[in-house]
Amino acid sequence: MERGVSVSLVGPLTVVVAVVVVVVVGVVVVVVVGVVVVVVVGVVVVVVVGVVVVVVVGVVVVVVVGVVVVVVVGVVVVVVV
Repeated sequence: MERGVSVSLVGPLTVVVAVVVVVVVGVVVVVVVGVVVVVVVGVVVVVVVGVVVVVVVGVVVVVVVGVVVVVVVGVVVVVVV
């Protein structure tokens, strides 16, 4: 009797439920992993772009300040001499 009951539990309905659960869990995992990857890639891109912008702006500021200092020192030297 028990064998008959256990065999009847493994029927088409159980297979369908198992397939639906596997598909739903798979879709959820894919979506969650996709969102995490997009967020991580977004953060990395923002950080890299931020670092590049800071470095470029820093180099431009140093060059501009250097040129201004050279010009001012040159003018002062010419005026004094």
